[in-house]
Amino acid sequence: MSDHYEVLGVARDATEDQIKKAYRKLARELHPDINPAKEAQERFKLVTHAYEVLIDSNSRASYDGAGSEGVGIGDIFDSFFGGGGQRGPQSRSQRGQDALLRVDLDLKEAVFGANKVLTIDTAILCEVCKGSCCRPGTSAQTCDICRGSGQIQRRVQSFMGAMVTSAPCGTCRGTGQVIPDPCVECRAQGRVRASRDLDLDIPAGVSDGLRLHLPGQGEVGFGGGPSGDIYLEVSVRADPTFGRDGDNLVAVLEVPIADAALGFETEIETLDGPSLVTVKAGAQHGDVITLKGLGSNKLRGRGRGDLLLQLKVLTPNRIDGKQKDLFKKLKALHKDDSPRLGSRRARGRF
Repeated sequence: MSDHYEVLGVARDATEDQIKKAYRKLARELHPDINPAKEAQERFKLVTHAYEVLIDSNSRASYDGAGSEGVGIGDIFDSFFGGGGQRGPQSRSQRGQDALLRVDLDLKEAVFGANKVLTIDTAILCEVCKGSCCRPGTSAQTCDICRGSGQIQRRVQSFMGAMVTSAPCGTCRGTGQVIPDPCVECRAQGRVRASRDLDLDIPAGVSDGLRLHLPGQGEVGFGGGPSGDIYLEVSVRADPTFGRDGDNLVAVLEVPIADAALGFETEIETLDGPSLVTVKAGAQHGDVITLKGLGSNKLRGRGRGDLLLQLKVLTPNRIDGKQKDLFKKLKALHKDDSPRLGSRRARGRF
């Protein structure tokens, strides 16, 4: 690693004006517009970087003091209490953020499972630098300010006397390295924004509001760091015919009053296809007929729930004279029956 004072050709106690004068002289000799040679361009980069560090009083003080020795208060506490804080340079790579997405399903897809493809906008690995953040053919270099330690030490006065405190280096952000030639594709991020397809296998038996965890399917982290996770929230659209009660499906079967009295068989359309339903004679409003195994698949465990059909006996609200005579005759046959209070417990199960 080149010494900045040697690069500019000035003494360590050089004034600001001397530093500026030395830089202007070298810049006139090495600027790419004047000297196109590759060696001159590389040296011009070193000269410019050295000037930027030394012309700023704070960065110059950090540079001058980066190699100083001393015992910091953290070192004292570490010696007494065993330490525990992070020391040394930090990794440039960071884990990507988690994301919460929603997937919309029909009831049938929730019951039997489905394959879905979601197009998401996310961060993916930069294909140019492969996450290194550097222009291809180049690499990160040791930070001149902290000398690769990731920490800057400063001498301070306290009630305990002179001490040296440490803080993350502001130039390299605590990583101990700088990138002189950043990747132009990702701008030294190691990742780029892009759209990608997320192939989802939705398990059978999911319910509305359930969250599925997809580890490592989120965005790529800064500096090519590991990907975050995706949490997938299931939203089940309302079905016009069937409802959900745990692992059971529920529906209403409308029955004319005569059919309820006489009993009948009929074919209904379920999520599994056509199915035969038998309604016994004398069926009452609110009765529930159970069709075994025609409910939802169980998300955890084996087997399926049932399909529960609640009867809704339909009483005609308009009848002609002939129908009215038939109801009168039926009433005469059941003259001992009269309106009465029944049980407070509702007959229906849902």
